[in-house]
Formats: sequence, C-alpha cells, structure tokens
Amino acid sequence: MKVQIFTDGACSGNPGPGGYGAILRAMGKEKEISGGEAQTTNNRMELRGVIEALKALKYPCEVDVTTDSKYVCDGVNWARGWKERGWKKSDGNPAANSDLWEELLTLCSIHKVSFSWVKGHDSHPENERCDRLAVAAANLYKS
Repeated sequence: MKVQIFTDGACSGNPGPGGYGAILRAMGKEKEISGGEAQTTNNRMELRGVIEALKALKYPCEVDVTTDSKYVCDGVNWARGWKERGWKKSDGNPAANSDLWEELLTLCSIHKVSFSWVKGHDSHPENERCDRLAVAAANLYKS
C-alpha cells in the first residue's frame, strides 16, 4: 500500500517545550497525529513526527514522507554512515539525536521510505496543518 506522510516539528525555545504533527494519507483516508515533550529541541520534534507516523502503520508500506526539515531529509542519508561509525560524524564528533536516528533507520528498514522537502511556511496546505498540530502540542507543555 502507498502512504503519504506529512510532518512538522515545533519548539518554543530551542531547547524548550516542543511538539510534532503528522498527517497520514492512504486509500482516500487521512489520520492526524501529534504529541510533544516538555524539554526538547526542534530537530528532535522533526524526527519524532516522522517516527511516530511510521510507527502508526500496521504493516510494511511504500511511504513518501514530506517535511520542511532539511535536517530529516538530508540526515536520513548521513545517519547510515554515522551508525557504521558508532554514531560518530565524519569529523569524529558524536552525532546528535542518535537514539532517534536509530529508531528512524529501523523503521525505514521495515517500510520503503522516500523523503521529499517542501519550504516551510510557504502555503503548502499539509505542511501548514502539521505546523498547527505541532504548535498546539508544544503549547500543552508550556508552563
């Protein structure tokens, strides 16, 4: 089955309260998911949005993930190398968010996943919806 996933992450402060939002679309149906954390970063929420959307799939699928995160789109390719080097970047420094990259790579081994980048806050309807979901989730964690 082919699935479209749209995701976004948000953070109020970086680090600070954060949230993610995702839309899953398949066979003419849509599902929205969102969540957040009290103390996190924007990059972690961008990753968490993709991870949680992929975890929502009940069996292996062909998935196109659309995100405004270059970190996710580019990083998924870099992460394979980081993993081979024991979660070290090519310069020897530790790779950030290795726990989430590990989880994402595992999910990408279950599903056939491609990543597409869209410019954020540029009137892309699904990206705007995901942003609203992510901001609303982040706001739940503000004091």
